[in-house]
Amino acid sequence: MAVENGEWIMHGPDRDAPDCLHSPEEVVQLVDQIGFLPLFSNSIEGFSLEEHTCPEDWWCGDPDVDPWEWRAIVARSHQAAYGKFFEGKAGFISAEYLPYFVNARRDGYDFDARWDDEKASLREKKIMDLFIGGGTELFSYEIKDRAGFGKGKEKGFEGTITRLQMETYLCVTDFRQKKNRRGESYGWSIAILTRPEDIWGDIVTSAYSEDPEQSAQRIGHRIRELYPDVTARQLKKIVGREMY
Repeated sequence: MAVENGEWIMHGPDRDAPDCLHSPEEVVQLVDQIGFLPLFSNSIEGFSLEEHTCPEDWWCGDPDVDPWEWRAIVARSHQAAYGKFFEGKAGFISAEYLPYFVNARRDGYDFDARWDDEKASLREKKIMDLFIGGGTELFSYEIKDRAGFGKGKEKGFEGTITRLQMETYLCVTDFRQKKNRRGESYGWSIAILTRPEDIWGDIVTSAYSEDPEQSAQRIGHRIRELYPDVTARQLKKIVGREMY
């Protein structure tokens, strides 16, 4: 997605093109095949869901054809992890590559250990404390309120919640509408977040036994396999750390 002549333009194939995706199931297949995939176009040409879907179908509201709706369906299915994983922007990570992203991004730290070693901020801790004990799913606005962010309170919520996704401590598990007192749904669908461990269990931390740098190299090697001309700067944006 790019701004051209003051307008947002989506880039993707025609609906009948061989590389055009037509369902959330095909999205999962592509994510599994590649290993991880940003939602929107970026500096690596062809490396996004946007560039594998028909531009006219975005935001039409029909879950049969709208890739924006598919992202929610994939997140809800738990067949791939979804969140702001790539330079603060949204994308998918397959079950195969999730442990490597977790190990590389967390640098081998569970959140409590990161806090004890003074590598986490107080803002991050206020949010992660809401998920103590496991099994918690919260709307993003609930996290903001319960962790003490908002008008006249703690600032920097959006940056903090994005950073926790980049560090893989949180991911999006669904998108749902709010409900009124009569139990009726209304408004836009809002992200619901949880810990990856509460979806995929011990698989999430199964790469902790290897050096985080080795996990990062696995990710970088996969990108180089698919895009041999990728630069070190581009790699850093996807892997989340310097690559040599």
